[in-house]
Amino acid sequence: MRRRELLSLISLSLPPLLVDTSFRGLLHAAPASLGERNADVVVVGGGLGGCAAALAAARAGCRVILTEETDWLGGQLSSQAVPPDEHSKIETSGCTSAYRELRDAIRGYYRQYMPLTAAARAQTHLNPGQGSVSRICHEPRVAVAALYQMLGPHLADGRLTILLNHRPTAANTDGDRVLSVTCQNAGTGERVELTGTSFVDATETGELLPLTGTEFVTGFESQAETAEPHAPTSAQPQNHQAATWCFPIQYIAEGDFTIAKPDQYDFWRSYVPALKPAWPGKLFDWTYSNPATFEPRTLAFDPQKEAAGWWLYRRIAAAKNFIPGAYRGSISLVNWPQNDYLEGNFYDVTAEEQQRHMQGAKQLSLSLMYWMQTEAPRPDGGTGWPELRLCPEVVGTDDGLAKYPYIRESRRIRARFTVLEQHISQAARMEETGLEASEVKAASFQDTVGVGSYRLDLHPSTGGDNYIDLASLPFEIPLGALIPERMQNLYAGCKNLGVTHLSNGCYRLHPVEWNIGEAAGTLAAHCHEQKCSGEAIHSNPKKLAAFQTRLQANGVQLHW
Repeated sequence: MRRRELLSLISLSLPPLLVDTSFRGLLHAAPASLGERNADVVVVGGGLGGCAAALAAARAGCRVILTEETDWLGGQLSSQAVPPDEHSKIETSGCTSAYRELRDAIRGYYRQYMPLTAAARAQTHLNPGQGSVSRICHEPRVAVAALYQMLGPHLADGRLTILLNHRPTAANTDGDRVLSVTCQNAGTGERVELTGTSFVDATETGELLPLTGTEFVTGFESQAETAEPHAPTSAQPQNHQAATWCFPIQYIAEGDFTIAKPDQYDFWRSYVPALKPAWPGKLFDWTYSNPATFEPRTLAFDPQKEAAGWWLYRRIAAAKNFIPGAYRGSISLVNWPQNDYLEGNFYDVTAEEQQRHMQGAKQLSLSLMYWMQTEAPRPDGGTGWPELRLCPEVVGTDDGLAKYPYIRESRRIRARFTVLEQHISQAARMEETGLEASEVKAASFQDTVGVGSYRLDLHPSTGGDNYIDLASLPFEIPLGALIPERMQNLYAGCKNLGVTHLSNGCYRLHPVEWNIGEAAGTLAAHCHEQKCSGEAIHSNPKKLAAFQTRLQANGVQLHW
């Protein structure tokens, strides 16, 4: 495509990026022919970490290739449909400037293109859905538009190439260096070999790690290895946090949108999770296990009155924020304990088993929807809410489920430094330091490249653990956790960094993943410029300080 033509397209308003398939196909088409494509930095995986890495490297002047397995950028924020999980200080502190730019772009999209009421438009901290989980609950499509807005200038000048619907299938290495990664177009089957100076693995499950022979760990480490208070005696590599196939629902009074009975409905309707401590009953119930105490806890569900509880928890579009008639009803996102999938894992299993679990997770979510429409208890004593509808237009799919499952736990690199429960747990830090809860802080890392804050929050696991939910402290992200112990030019760009099954519970959330990716992309660009490895920067105090100065100049907060 000629640069003038691309610049003209980039200058268009954002909505065509979402609805005009010919535009999006022209802008992000796969290579016209097989062969090799070269860049300074290759980022595999277009979730939040991948987008942040590509943006950082492109802003540093590098030529960047970014691949994405689905046709939407944004990962957990878009293709997985999860509203941002953020800490209470996010509006003023605790994230990078670029992440705040993304949040501003999302709000700006609503103000410019959506039919907000005057009152909603005037809100400085607009929360489109007014969900209780986040200060900016919003529809997934808007995140896609915001990301394109941020990446657009680099697409226009040719520094950035985006390959949608491309999944990594092979890699070529030479000793401790990655030479190339081969990706396959899901639609055409064509393969393209991507070569570069540095590679960032920002895939949802650490796909580049086995392909490149990079050492990694999965599941639950043993207490003998990590000394973590809540780790088991023996390692449990197949014990992963539950994954969830999310979906949006809308309540439209007097409608009947009951879906066909799912094939596995009878199984899931009677399903009782086999967990320790025990789950309080059937999975399909408004009562679940309190994450902190394991006592039965009941939340209300009343979409008609939009009462606090399950409906309000992840509401992504509040009809009252928009002019009358713009939305037939409010929209809420279902990412609840009731559709956490516990029957198996989505990676490091056979292809047949992976497909069975993917299908099972979809069937679980569809069965939950059918149960809510037909059998769920109502506050008025009745059963079922046929007025609930799936919203395929919100997630860009035919079945109304998200494009991709929300996978909370990835393969994780054997890193030069691994963050443990002891570094971030409030109780562990109090025991180590002797300080009171009001005084204690998380471990400080000399090689910090960012910050985050979230409870040490683990959902029930495929190995039979109930919630592990611990108070944590605002923490730092160490550079050593982004660098494999052996590989020289491959960096972790999301939740595949050097954390454990336990500490992953803090490091997997939206602003932290973005910060990880931004640090990884900046590191890759820095290494390209300096003609050195990440390990060389990490092990040299002067080089490390210079790199941290660069991060701070780019708006990355290094300390709380």
